[in-house]
Amino acid sequence: MQTILAILKQAGGWNHGLYLKIENPPYAALVIDAMDESGPCGLPALSVAQYGDALCKPEMCFELGLADGPQLNPFYYRNDYAGIEQWSRYIYDGDYIHLSDVHMQHERLARQWDNNLRLQGFSEAFDPHKHMRG
Repeated sequence: MQTILAILKQAGGWNHGLYLKIENPPYAALVIDAMDESGPCGLPALSVAQYGDALCKPEMCFELGLADGPQLNPFYYRNDYAGIEQWSRYIYDGDYIHLSDVHMQHERLARQWDNNLRLQGFSEAFDPHKHMRG
């Protein structure tokens, strides 16, 4: 998700309370939101979603890792139009659960989505003075 990482960098990085809504017509608005809870490995987490008619198309949640440079590691995928909600990594009864096949699928979906966001110009459309609530 290099496009999201580029936008985060322009926004000053991840922080509690981070909320970005990027309007880039004719595309669905892109919302990047710092989650209150950490991800399954205890790292800061982000929800990234595109909304059309109040439905997610899609939403993915990522942990933000900084080892070897910034990276986003997916753990949740939702697409309201397709009726899909999946967790690929989570904590259940104190145990870390990693569904490797689902996680690989989430990584592929994230790469495809990132390419779409790049081609749609979301990084260039982001203006910290316009798209950050203050």
